[in-house]
Amino acid sequence: MNYTYIVECSDGTLYTGWTNNLEKRIVMHNSGKGAKYTKSRIPVVLRYYEEFQTKEEAMAREYRIKQLSRKEKLELIEKNS
Repeated sequence: MNYTYIVECSDGTLYTGWTNNLEKRIVMHNSGKGAKYTKSRIPVVLRYYEEFQTKEEAMAREYRIKQLSRKEKLELIEKNS
């Protein structure tokens, strides 16, 4: 399974990514090894995710989410929580 996800960083910003192991990826983010952006903004909290069969689908969805405004991302999170 592949995932597109949004985490909320300790400074309140949102980070969107994709992975094939969601639990491991969140642990990596919180250990400072997940992404350059989140490294200085730990801890992060998983706020949203979607599942996909292929890496390509997850990456395409990640791209589309990254095009959204912060307000739209927060609405997506709220709508699906």
